[in-house]
This record gives sequence, C-alpha cells and structure tokens, in this order.
Amino acid sequence: MKLVLPALAALAVAAPAFAETPIAPGYWETTSQVISPIPTKKTEKRCIREEDVEKFMGGAPNRHYTCTYPTREVAGGKIRLIGSCKTKNSAPVPVTGEGVYTRDSLRLDARIEAKLGGMTVPVRARTSGKRIGDTCPAPPVSDGR
Repeated sequence: MKLVLPALAALAVAAPAFAETPIAPGYWETTSQVISPIPTKKTEKRCIREEDVEKFMGGAPNRHYTCTYPTREVAGGKIRLIGSCKTKNSAPVPVTGEGVYTRDSLRLDARIEAKLGGMTVPVRARTSGKRIGDTCPAPPVSDGR
C-alpha cells in the first residue's frame, strides 16, 4: 500500500508534448485522495509556470517513484492513461486512469492494482485540481536569522 499515494500523485495527469497548453499556468490547488480501500486525502497549493505545464501534466517522477504510461491521451478536454508505477525497490504496479480537464481545472479517477502480502488489492483514487490565481504568491522573504 505504500506505493498507492505516490502513484496517485503521479497520476495528477500524464501526457506527451502538447500542441496547445492543456491547462493554464498559475497558482493551483490540487487534492489527491484514495477513495478505497482506506480513504486518505491530501491538498496542496503549487505554482505551475508555463514551462512546467508539460512536466506537471506528465506525472514526472520524483525521488519516491517512477511511472510510465505507454497509453497517454490528453486532448479535447479528456485524459486517458494506462501504465504502471514503481518505487526504486518494487515491481511495477498497474495503473489506469480517466478524467477531464479545462484550462482552469482537472479531475482524474484512477484504478491501481496494489500488491499487499501476496494479494492484489484494487485501489480507487482521484486527483483533482483548480487554478486559484493567475499569478503565484511571492516566496517568503528571509529575515536573515
């Protein structure tokens, strides 16, 4: 089950290079949640610059996991993914997702086939986001202490 939340975060959306920007850059609030079997929810705010849109939509790997999506369709306001995610020391876990997006919002419902104690546990998850500002807040200024 440790792979579930990182995999969900990676599913924020995935896509190849875009002919047009699918979402608008700006200040975004995203919520990642596991719906079942054990509900969890995490909301965070992030700045998405124009040059970061493709990376954000591509579910770029981080230090915890790597995801690959041989099937990546992001066009016409719809998202469809089929692939897998893995941590450095785990086998790939199948992930599928479908969702919708506009320039100011996105929602992706995912199904993850997590392995737990030799059993496959189906996990349902959702990532949603909304643009809450055209510009990002200035970073905090350090007072030198």
